[in-house]
Amino acid sequence: MAADMQDEIREARMRCARHLADLHRLHLAILAEGRGLKRFTAAGKPSAEIEVTAELLEQYLSATDAFLENMRGRMEARLALLRRGEPQVNGRPEDAPGHGGFWLSFSRLCAVLRRVARRAET
Repeated sequence: MAADMQDEIREARMRCARHLADLHRLHLAILAEGRGLKRFTAAGKPSAEIEVTAELLEQYLSATDAFLENMRGRMEARLALLRRGEPQVNGRPEDAPGHGGFWLSFSRLCAVLRRVARRAET
């Protein structure tokens, strides 16, 4: 694989890692806000804590489910194309360097997509 492609792959991984770190920071902020809602119960308004918490969780689940369904749909639509990218040597995939690694990665993606599908069913 060319060094330019290796750099591009590394940069894509780094961008995804940064986005996930941002998401983690948002999770912590939402968690802190959720913890702060107990002030309503302490002030004699537990129904306010219940309502705001339910809204928060519903909106979070809705956004998360939409993201996962979008990613699942996009990747499932690409599976056939991805599968055709199997490395081959003289028409023999089993002789190609990286053959095992390709199928390990492909299987991993399929397993994650099944997990996302099961999550969507519940």
